[in-house]
Amino acid sequence: MTDYQRYALYFAPHAESDLGTFGNGWLGREPAQDIDLPRPEISNLNANDIIAATTSPTRYGFHGTLKPPFALKNGQGRADLEAAVESLCADAAPITCGPLILKSIGQFLALVPTEPVTPLENLAGMLVRGLDGFREPEDAAGMNKRRSAGLTERQEDYLIAWGYPYVMEEFRFHLTLSNKLDPEQLARFEASLRPIIAPLCDAPFQIDDICLFGDPGNGKPFRLLKRFALTG
Repeated sequence: MTDYQRYALYFAPHAESDLGTFGNGWLGREPAQDIDLPRPEISNLNANDIIAATTSPTRYGFHGTLKPPFALKNGQGRADLEAAVESLCADAAPITCGPLILKSIGQFLALVPTEPVTPLENLAGMLVRGLDGFREPEDAAGMNKRRSAGLTERQEDYLIAWGYPYVMEEFRFHLTLSNKLDPEQLARFEASLRPIIAPLCDAPFQIDDICLFGDPGNGKPFRLLKRFALTG
């Protein structure tokens, strides 16, 4: 069993689903098989436009974060982590939210589920709390990098307690589609993507399983290592 520099718990749609086909193609990569994919043909955007605008999400794979990336503390191994994730998922039920919407969050584009999202927030909180014993605490440099974005008092408390500021009440689930873009780029990408994404936004958004991803380090792409069904 290969060990990774960091691990994360994500929602990632199955590659053969409509959402997975779109997202993996948009980012040009299938994270389970670790293979490159051709970028889609989209009006007013060429492949170079898309590649330049998606460098960050392409590395992480098409996903929605539930527990952010963390290194394992000494004495903990990947097999132990997988067993703990499986146990937590056995007590968690599948989740259905409202349909996805295309939305700009600050300077980047994302797909965001609509109400009700409280069960999804509860799932993320359960994973953050339940797996915290595996997490190596962030060093000072990592903590200060998080602080450089400007944190509220509650976000600072969460950073200290959980290693990441945007958890619990600060959690906002989203499937990232782009890097930070300037206003003109943001408007152009949103207008071009909206008709492509519209068919994906007709039905409720469902999560039946969650995925363990691994970060090999050195800027290499994250890998989808294993799926865990929500069976509670």
